Amino acid sequence: MVMRLLAVLLALAVALPFLPARPAGAAVELKFYYPVSVSGPLAKVMDGMVADFDRIRPGIHVTPVFAGGYDEAMAKTQTAVLGGNPPDVAVLLSTDLFTLLDMNAIIPLDGYINEAGGDRFRNDFFDAFWLNSRVGKTTYSIPFQRSTIILYYNQDAFRKAGLDPARPPRTWTELVQDAQKLTVRDASGNVTQWGVGIPSTGFTYWLFQGFVAEAGQARLANPEGTEVYFDTPQTRRALDFWLRLQDLRVEPKGITDWGTLPTQFVAGRFAMIYHSTGSLTFIRTSAPFKFGAAFMPADKQYGTPTGGGNLYIFRSIPPERQKAAWEFIQWMTAPQQAARWSEASGYVAVRKSAFGIKLYQEYTEKFPQALTARDQLPYAQAELSTHQSGQVQKIFSDNLQAALTGAKAPAQALRTAQQQADQVLSQFRKK
Repeated sequence: MVMRLLAVLLALAVALPFLPARPAGAAVELKFYYPVSVSGPLAKVMDGMVADFDRIRPGIHVTPVFAGGYDEAMAKTQTAVLGGNPPDVAVLLSTDLFTLLDMNAIIPLDGYINEAGGDRFRNDFFDAFWLNSRVGKTTYSIPFQRSTIILYYNQDAFRKAGLDPARPPRTWTELVQDAQKLTVRDASGNVTQWGVGIPSTGFTYWLFQGFVAEAGQARLANPEGTEVYFDTPQTRRALDFWLRLQDLRVEPKGITDWGTLPTQFVAGRFAMIYHSTGSLTFIRTSAPFKFGAAFMPADKQYGTPTGGGNLYIFRSIPPERQKAAWEFIQWMTAPQQAARWSEASGYVAVRKSAFGIKLYQEYTEKFPQALTARDQLPYAQAELSTHQSGQVQKIFSDNLQAALTGAKAPAQALRTAQQQADQVLSQFRKK
């Protein structure tokens, strides 16, 4: 009994690094906004994590507020900030950083990070996840539910098509060849199983950025968020590749829905899909067949953007609530919680030390697909993020969709996207 008690106390001590004891008294009340933008019952998991924090830290009470998807969460946050009643802490897209800074809505976190161990704290997070968390040398958010794009593939479908179920396509050329073999048609020529599916709603620019990275382009925007590079030889090559898949009739023409694609994959409608690693748990628990997870196939190189949400603390709240919000962030991103959230959601565990936790090691040994996104991180680049980020991303996505549906010629779509984004960003450039 004593040994069990000591084990529990030790686990709690590890899960709560660097947190000072709070004096007795009334609890500090925090309002926490969070989104869920991938498949699965994650709201209940999040609420359970918050409830556990409340039990362990009785001096702080956190009220979780499910704010919809990422776009809805950001809109709700902006409204609250403009109304003078911001959340204390929120999970928002890492790419919302410039917009939040333009609103003077958030605080820098380097002082808190230094108190929590400085470089020891920073270095335990994967480097790729810091790329959208800083401006210059100043850190404004902490990685929490982070992702990359990965390729999911139906191993049973591979076997039926005469392909090696242990060898997913590694290049664009192999992807085309495999997709042709995996596309199944009935006697009337109607497709009953598509070779590959690429979502073109919701985050069109994000999926496309992976292709651009593979074509050899280092980034879609400058680090200052004032310039974009939408009309380049690499973006033209990437768009030609995507359109070729449609022309070959191995991917549906037009628009493929982001939200329903994982469901269609587990239903056998697609043999391969590109999607967020945040859909991994849904696919794991829903697919009636064996499936694999692989890097995005390479062109000139491997590549993927990072994605997902970070934790932010808001400026116009009292200092004691900012401090309490930091304690909450430390707990939510501690290795144990990073592992717990990863297993529940499919997001990458953002802390390197999470992969040394015994229970999480047992999980990844049984389910090695959970390591794919982590192993792809050395090839990851910052996601497209600029001032007026939502507007710029929409400009790019809308023009890409116009090319995919045939409403615009590919060259015209990219040229228009560049011109429209330049117009939006011109106000942020130094004269």
